[in-house]
Amino acid sequence: MQRCWGEVSLLLGLPDLSLLSVPGHIPCGLICHPDKEHILYPLGCTVVIQELDSKKQTFLHGHTNNVSCIVVSRNGMYVASGQVTFMGFKADIILWDFQTKELLARLSLHKGRIEGLAFSPNNLYLMSLGGQDDGSVVVWQVGKREAVCGSPASACRAGSATIVVCSSCRDEIFVTAGNGTIRVWELDLANRKIYPTECQTGQLRRVITCGKMADDDNYCYVGTSSGDVLKVNTNNKLMTDYGPQKEKFSSVSSSSAKPLPSLNRKIQVQGAVTSLTCRGQSHQIFVGTNECQIYRINYTAFKEELITACHKEAVHDIVFPLGTSDLFATCSKNDIRVWHTPKNRELLRIVIPNMTCHAIDFMRDGKSIISAWNDGKIRAFMPETGRLMYVINHAHSLEVTAIAATSDCKRIISGGGEGQVRVWEIGERTHKLGEVLKEHTSAVSCIKIKKDDRECVTASLDGTCIIWDIVRFVRKQMILANTLFKCVCYHPEEYQIITSGTDRRIAYWEVFDGSAVRELEGSVSGSINGMDITSDGAYFVTGGDDHLVKLWDYNEGAVTHVGVGHSGNITRLKVCPGNKYIVSVSADGAILLWKYPDLH
Repeated sequence: MQRCWGEVSLLLGLPDLSLLSVPGHIPCGLICHPDKEHILYPLGCTVVIQELDSKKQTFLHGHTNNVSCIVVSRNGMYVASGQVTFMGFKADIILWDFQTKELLARLSLHKGRIEGLAFSPNNLYLMSLGGQDDGSVVVWQVGKREAVCGSPASACRAGSATIVVCSSCRDEIFVTAGNGTIRVWELDLANRKIYPTECQTGQLRRVITCGKMADDDNYCYVGTSSGDVLKVNTNNKLMTDYGPQKEKFSSVSSSSAKPLPSLNRKIQVQGAVTSLTCRGQSHQIFVGTNECQIYRINYTAFKEELITACHKEAVHDIVFPLGTSDLFATCSKNDIRVWHTPKNRELLRIVIPNMTCHAIDFMRDGKSIISAWNDGKIRAFMPETGRLMYVINHAHSLEVTAIAATSDCKRIISGGGEGQVRVWEIGERTHKLGEVLKEHTSAVSCIKIKKDDRECVTASLDGTCIIWDIVRFVRKQMILANTLFKCVCYHPEEYQIITSGTDRRIAYWEVFDGSAVRELEGSVSGSINGMDITSDGAYFVTGGDDHLVKLWDYNEGAVTHVGVGHSGNITRLKVCPGNKYIVSVSADGAILLWKYPDLH
C-alpha cells in the first residue's frame, strides 16, 4: 500500500480553534513568515505553510488533536505549535524546522491545552502557557529541546493568563497577561527559576487578549476584550496610559516608546478580526477573520483584497458539473459556493442566511444548480450569477436531505428528513410534484439515478436502500442491513451498487435481485460518510469519521492508496470527470483537493 499519494493541495481553509474545527477562530493564528514569501496558519491538527505568490502549500503533520496556537521565531528558522487534548492528558508542543519541514522535538509538560507560545528575540528560549486547567508557564531551551523551569502563570487571586509575549531585546524577559493579570517575568538561568512581578493597573480591570512589547522593551502594549489598549511600563511595572478615550486613541508623548496612535483610517472586513500580521516593513498587512476570510491590505493605498475564503461551518456536499474538472460546487450552512480548481479560488457565493444546504447537484445542461435545504425547500440557481431561478416550497414536510437530477433535466428526485422520496416534474416555467414514494421511515441520505433515467437508488438512515422504478413508481428491490446507510453508488455498468454507513462496512449488491455479493471492512473506526466511483468502474473512493481518504480497487476489494490530511470527519468526496482530482470535504469546513494517483 502507498500512503499519502502524489501531491495534496489544501484548497481552502483558515485557522481554527475549537474541537468542532470551525476555521478562523484562533487568535493570532495567521502569521507572515519573516522571509516575506510565506504565510502560516493552523487547520485542525495540521499546520499549513503557503507560498504567497504561487499559493503552493506544505503541511506539517504531527499533532494528535486540534492546533490551538502557533508562533514563528524571529529569524524564521523555527515554528512552534501547541494543541488541545482531553482534560488531564498531556498537550504537546511541537518544534519544527521551517526549511526542512521536519519535526525537531515534541515538548510535553502542559495538560489539557496550550494557550500561548512565544520565542525569545534570539531564539534561545520558547515560552509556553498552559490553558485554564493547567495554569502554568514553562520556559524551554530551544537548543537542548528541554524545559528549563516553570511556574504558575498567575497569582491565586487573579484570573487565568491567556497570552505570553516575549521581550524585543532581552531573551530572559517576557510578559504573561489575561483576566485581571499582567505579569513581567525574568529568567534566572543559573538557578533555573523564573520570577514574576505583578503590574499595577489601579482601579482598572480588564481581560487581556493580545500584547506587544515596544522595540526598546520599556513598554508593553496590551489589547483588551473591551476594545481598549493599556500601556504598561515594564521597568516600574505601572500602567501609564490607556485608550481610546472619547472614540479615539489618546496620544502619549514618550521618548522611549511609540505613543498610542490616533485613528485616521479604517477598513471594514467580513467577520471579527482574529489575526493581524505584517509582511516586511508593514508595507502589506494580512488580516484573518472568524468568517474564514484572509485579506491582504496594501498599507499605502489602505485597500483590502480578499485572497482566501472558505466555509465557516461543516461542508455537506460537493459536486462537479458534467464533463469538467475545472469547476465544482460545495454547500454548507448559509451558502453554496462554486470553485475554480486550476487557480484554487472561489468564483461564486450564493447566500441564504440562517439556512443550511444539505445537498446540491448540477443539471446536466449546465443551466442551474439545484439544492436541498433544511427549511423544506428546493432552490434552483443560475450557476454563472447565482440568481434564484425558482423555489419549490414545502418540498418536504421536514428538511430536504438529498437531491439528484435526471440526465434529461426534466425531473428532480428529492429525499426528506421524514423518509419520503419525491419526484418533481421540471418544465421551463413550471415545477410540480409527480409522485411520492413512502417506504423509507427515516431521513434519506443519498440518491443516485441510473443513466437511462428509469431507475434510482436511495439510501436511508433507517437501514434500507431501495431501488425504485421511476417510470411506474414502484419499488424494485429493498436492501436491508444493520446500519445507517450514508452513501450509495451505482457501478458504471449498473449491474451492481455499493453502499456504506455507520457499520463501517462496504457492501456490494446485485441490482437485479438485491442479493449481497461482497462485504469489506471499510474503516477500523467511525462511520463511512462519502463514496464515489470512477467512470470506468475500476476504482472507488471512501471517506468518513477516521479522517482518511481511501482509494479502492473495485474488483480486488483492496485499498491501494490512503490520503492523510483531514482533521475533521469527512462528509462527502468526489472523483472529478477525467480522474484528474479527488475532492473531499469535512465537518471542520475544510476542502481538500487531491491529485489522482498514477495507477499505471
